[in-house]
Amino acid sequence: MKRRLQAPSFAHRPPIALALTEPKKNVMKRTWTILAALFCLACAALLLAQEKEDRTLLSHDQMTAIINEVSGERAMHHVLELVPYQFVRMPSEYQGHFRESEVMARFAKEYGFSNVAIEDYPTGQTWQPVVGELWTTAPKSIKLYDIHDIPESLASTNANADISGELVSVGQGTAQDLEGKDLKGKFALALAPGGLSATYNRAAAAGAIGVIGISAIGAGDRSTDYPTEIVSTTVNAQPNTAAWAVSPRVARELETLLNRGQKVTIRSVTKSEQVPNKQEIVHAEIPGDGSTPQEVAMGGHLFEGYIKQGANDDNSGCALTLEIGRAYLKLIKEGKLPRPKRTIDFQWVQEISGTNAWFNAHPDKQKVLIGDLNFDMEGLRLTASRAYWILHRTPDTFPSYINDIAQSMMEYIAEVSRERVRYRAAGYGPSQPIESPNGSTDAFYIKIDKHYGASDHVTYMQHGIPAVIFNTWPDMWYHSSQDTPDKQDPTQYKRAATVGLGALAALASGTDEMAARILSENIGRGLARMGESHAKGLGYMADATDAASLADGYREARIAILHQAEVEKGVVDSASILWTSAGAGKQKTAAFAPLIDQRAAALMNETKAAYQLQAAQRGIQPAEPVLTAQEREAANLVVESTAPAGRGGFGGGAGGPAGGAGGRGAAAGRGAGGGRGLNAGPSVPQEMNAELTILLRQHKTALEIRDFLSGEFTPLPLADLMAVLRAREAAGTLKLVPKAGK
Repeated sequence: MKRRLQAPSFAHRPPIALALTEPKKNVMKRTWTILAALFCLACAALLLAQEKEDRTLLSHDQMTAIINEVSGERAMHHVLELVPYQFVRMPSEYQGHFRESEVMARFAKEYGFSNVAIEDYPTGQTWQPVVGELWTTAPKSIKLYDIHDIPESLASTNANADISGELVSVGQGTAQDLEGKDLKGKFALALAPGGLSATYNRAAAAGAIGVIGISAIGAGDRSTDYPTEIVSTTVNAQPNTAAWAVSPRVARELETLLNRGQKVTIRSVTKSEQVPNKQEIVHAEIPGDGSTPQEVAMGGHLFEGYIKQGANDDNSGCALTLEIGRAYLKLIKEGKLPRPKRTIDFQWVQEISGTNAWFNAHPDKQKVLIGDLNFDMEGLRLTASRAYWILHRTPDTFPSYINDIAQSMMEYIAEVSRERVRYRAAGYGPSQPIESPNGSTDAFYIKIDKHYGASDHVTYMQHGIPAVIFNTWPDMWYHSSQDTPDKQDPTQYKRAATVGLGALAALASGTDEMAARILSENIGRGLARMGESHAKGLGYMADATDAASLADGYREARIAILHQAEVEKGVVDSASILWTSAGAGKQKTAAFAPLIDQRAAALMNETKAAYQLQAAQRGIQPAEPVLTAQEREAANLVVESTAPAGRGGFGGGAGGPAGGAGGRGAAAGRGAGGGRGLNAGPSVPQEMNAELTILLRQHKTALEIRDFLSGEFTPLPLADLMAVLRAREAAGTLKLVPKAGK
């Protein structure tokens, strides 16, 4: 039933004086005219307020056109075509193209993309399960899992056996838990929330024919809040054995039976076939106007191994970027957005390893690509997953203009799509609602965060191309049996598509006018970042408890400012590539480097004044910092990496090989925080690992590395870093070389 729209109630009450002197028809006509005029004035006032405050790299009209065109519903339709449910892939698919690739290519052609192609790069053999059933045969006959119901339940994707045996509890599955257990010819039940592969190896070595264990993200809330969820994991099984991943609930139910003294017998039926493995990539383009050889990239990973499928991770990124490209082409055709000068490469790939395969096959692309926008996990309803939609910037070892393009668009959409109380005179509601017909009306929760790796943007950076990632975190169904389309929100897709298309249009523009606008964004936001580094340093001093900690705080405050100044000079310098003439761009951007140094000098003076104030309050005599003996030694030691040359760094690269092997990918790849540190022994804090990997190859002194990490993150004790460097030197992965002549 349609609800009839009513005019505001006061519209039916003409002024008394008019009612007494004019016919009712004229009174109503005049009243409506006045109301219409007032409405227009209110809208104009609102738009004026928006125009002054709400700005980004594209015009208001262009952003409005984007908002009106992008469709959250279409993105959802793409997801439902790609992965309507988690399925067992038939071995025959490996002989041709995968269903997801066919879907993407078909839509891309229908929408008018150019040069649409599916590219395959063989990588040997892999296993594809076709049968998988887990039963209890005693005390009752119950089918616990079937891979056609829950594909993630079978961890040993290479298993081929019909085996039965008694179930034995092995607690957390540690070596100590297995001591004294008779596991020969039996199944082991482990209750640890992860580490199934290690438990399997220990149990198999003790004679077990199978392992049943929990696979969850962590031992805390998620295991409790999502008791039926199974997180994807892979175990390489020995012949005539099997490994099953079960939910926390099923594991507890089996443990309860054993605790009651009941004998539990398990039957595992598995069949897997060897199939030809490959890297499969879908490529499409929006061609530039031919005026520049430069290109830009956008995409997401269509696969993370070919067994695991996820609606959010990452079919959502592919569905979203496909919609961004469709809307862009339509707006170009309608004349609402200009044709880009730079060609746009859309890449839908096997995560990380597929991007590497594409670069290996197209080495010319590395020379012409100037930026990449990577979308990985985009479509969740944020409130349902307690999540934020996050932009992860490039790391400080890779300062780039591209961050501020993405941040400008993201913050613009977050502002115009929320209700702001200071505009309520013109009506209650967002300035420009961005919602989908079948989507939520939730707030748009966003966060601009430090770099995080573990996706395809790191591969672009490893090839020297600046790249950022848009990501949703936390994802309560990450890599799990419950990563399905019902968790997704068309409104989130629409907002993400608006941000993505706005950023892409700015990045692909190729005009000097846009280059200047982006540089202005870099300069203005760079000032804010320098202010943040200054505030961080002032906090170090304010938190000091004694003379020594105050002196340390002052030194760290200076380091933070100087570090950020160098980063911002790198950002400005990187923007020179945006001009049609690189030489002219260099000249234009170079003028700002000394001005950034002047900013830093002014902040250093403020820091000194604050230090003197804090010292006076504490009755301490202030003194300028001097190098300690340990710092002088570190300043004389150049770090020379002896590890094999490669494209390391930027975090998260460890997820690639597992995905490339045709398996499910590393279940913990993204949970580790951007670089896990593969070296045994002393380590720096987790969040610093990725940057340390890069810095070790830059021929810096130990003190320079310490100051860089402290400036980017939080103060790192020099002794801690030296312990890491000495341990790695002993392991033969680096050398500490005294400076020549010292």
